[in-house]
Amino acid sequence: MKEIAKRLGVSVTTVSRALQNHPRIGLRTREQVHALVQQMGYVPNSTAIYLKKKCTFNIGVVLPFLTEQFFSLAISGIEDTTTPLGYSVLVVQSRNNFERERAAITSLIKHGVDGIIVSVASETQTYLHLDEAQKHGVPVVLFDRVIKRAPNSCVYSDIMVGAYEAIEFLIANGWSRIALLNGPNTLQATEERLNGYVKALQEHRIPVNIHYIKSVNLLREDTIRKTNELLNLPEPPQAILAFHDYVALDAMQVCKERGLHINKDICFVSFSNLSFCAYLDHPPIASIEQFPYEMGQKAAQILMAAIADPDTATRQEVVIKSKLIQRLE
Repeated sequence: MKEIAKRLGVSVTTVSRALQNHPRIGLRTREQVHALVQQMGYVPNSTAIYLKKKCTFNIGVVLPFLTEQFFSLAISGIEDTTTPLGYSVLVVQSRNNFERERAAITSLIKHGVDGIIVSVASETQTYLHLDEAQKHGVPVVLFDRVIKRAPNSCVYSDIMVGAYEAIEFLIANGWSRIALLNGPNTLQATEERLNGYVKALQEHRIPVNIHYIKSVNLLREDTIRKTNELLNLPEPPQAILAFHDYVALDAMQVCKERGLHINKDICFVSFSNLSFCAYLDHPPIASIEQFPYEMGQKAAQILMAAIADPDTATRQEVVIKSKLIQRLE
C-alpha cells in the first residue's frame, strides 16, 4: 500500500480506504488504486487485517452432506449474501454424525472464523457444542435442521404445515390409505411432519394406522426395508408421504421392483421439490418446496448482522413458508 500511495501521490490511508470502496474517496482515485492493485498483483494480507479489525472475513458452514442438492442451493444463498461483503465461506460436512459435527465446529473456532451457520446432523440432540462457539465470541445461526430450544437464531421451513397440506392434497384426490416415511426421531422436523400428517387425517376422520408410519435413518438400505414393510401389509398404502425426494426415489425403486406402477398402483408426495425430479418419467405427484436458497440467504443475513454488531444482536426465529407443488399426471 505504501508503494501504491507513493506512485499515486496520495496517503496510505487513502489507498486503504479506496481498497474498501469507502464513500469518502472519489471515484477517480478509487479506480486508479484498483487499477494499480491489479497491475502490481496486490493481495490483502489476512493476518494484518485480522490484527487491525479483529476479524478474518471467513465464516464456517456445517452441513449434513454436500452431495444433496438441497444443501448446495442453501450454500448458494449463503455465498450470494456474504461474498459481496468480502467474506469467504468454509464448508464442512458432518455426514449426519454428531461427533463429526462437534469436531467441525471446534476446528472452525480454532481457525478463527467470524461466525458459523449449521444444519445439524440427524444424531445431534444437544446444543452444548454450539454454546462453546458462543463462549469464544463466534455467533452461530441454525437453519433447516434446527434445535428450537437452543438459544441460537434459527431459520427453518414450516414442516408441519407442509405435511398437513400434502395429506389434504392426497385425500382430496381420493386416497385414504396414506403412509408416512418420516425421518430420524432425533430431528425436531420429524415430529412436526408427523403432527401435520396426523392432524390432516383426524380432521377428515380417517383413522391413524400406526403400521403406516415408519421412521428411516436416511440411509438407502433402511428406506428399502421400511418400504417393503409397508408393501407387505394386508392393506398396503395407496400413497406415501416421504421425508424428502431422495427417500421417495429409493422407495419408488422398491415399488417398481415389486411390479407396481408409480402414480397408478401407488403414488408419492415428498419434501424438497428438487430439480432432478423433472427428469423422472413418473415423478412424485406433488412435492413440498422448502426454498433452501432463501433459507441459506436469511441465515447468512442474520449472521452478518450478529458479526457486525454483536452487542445488539438478539435471537431471531424465522419461518420460511413452504409451498405444495402439484405434478398430477
